[in-house]
Amino acid sequence: MSINVSRLKSICEIAGAPGFEKRVRDLVIQEVSALVDEVSVDNMGNVVTIKRGSNNPKGKKVMVAAHMDEIGFIVTHIDDNGFVRFHTLGGFDPKTLTAQRVIIHGKEDVIGVMGSKPIHVMTAEERTKVTKTSDYFIDLGMSKEEVEKIVSIGDPITRERELIEMGDCVNCKSIDNRVSVFILIEALRAMKNQPYDVYGVFTVQEEVGLRGANVSAHTINPDFGFGLDTTIAFDLPGAQPHEMVTELGKGAAIKIMDASTICDYRMVAYMKQIADQKKIKWQPEILTAGGTDTASVQRMGKDGAISGAVSIPTRHLHQVIEMAHKEDIKGAVDLLVASLENLDRYDWSH
Repeated sequence: MSINVSRLKSICEIAGAPGFEKRVRDLVIQEVSALVDEVSVDNMGNVVTIKRGSNNPKGKKVMVAAHMDEIGFIVTHIDDNGFVRFHTLGGFDPKTLTAQRVIIHGKEDVIGVMGSKPIHVMTAEERTKVTKTSDYFIDLGMSKEEVEKIVSIGDPITRERELIEMGDCVNCKSIDNRVSVFILIEALRAMKNQPYDVYGVFTVQEEVGLRGANVSAHTINPDFGFGLDTTIAFDLPGAQPHEMVTELGKGAAIKIMDASTICDYRMVAYMKQIADQKKIKWQPEILTAGGTDTASVQRMGKDGAISGAVSIPTRHLHQVIEMAHKEDIKGAVDLLVASLENLDRYDWSH
């Protein structure tokens, strides 16, 4: 169970809100340039890498998508007292904002805290009402004049939380989906004899509607496709067995469907077969709400793609305490590499 936690830490902690992925994009380019035959950045900001196949007379293309962006916020207003209002970029449960630190990326990075009305001055009704994102503001500890020297309307905001190891797990903000960025980099490093051209694409703006993957899949028009993303591990107190979706430590998940994709039955069967042959621990995934770049990879190419997904079981999704198991992460790398290296050995006609 060996993964490069230091590399994963740097990938998870760097900033990259939807539409503002430059910092994480630069890191990805630095990591992958020596591992692939070609690297380019398209007009949307997707990083498109190509690792050429060893046995590809028909020019088959495989697209693997891992999104670089993380849920975040954008500055919408600075009030007379210097408090910052914001709009969300991606899906948030408002109550998870309580007592959190954030980073506003203005002319320089500045730390703020998510503030809200203190419980001591709440009415009885306010104490029981459902929290809304509009109940929060960001306090920078500065006057309006000081704030406006650094912060402007439209500046991106990300959450502040470092990666730590907890038992056999890693815990950080943005495990969704930086763990998949890490997995794709490690797969590109490990692949030695893939038959077809592998397009490893690090996509943008997934958290606001699969936008980058739509463009890259349309451009590449892959024959085969793999999505890489986190999925829900609801293996927690009070959860019923049918609600868990996946469990930590039970292996990488092979996606069967989510709200945006029904994976190709041939790809699902192929990935299960590969996992069993290579003795890679796996678990099935059916996610009835939520979608991933797999949908774009499957459908946005001119001809469509035979597509599936490797999913990483993750607890506490879309919080700053997302948790994944190191053995599942390593298994996801192994499953992806094995799947990419054996695509020409499977009968896809059935």
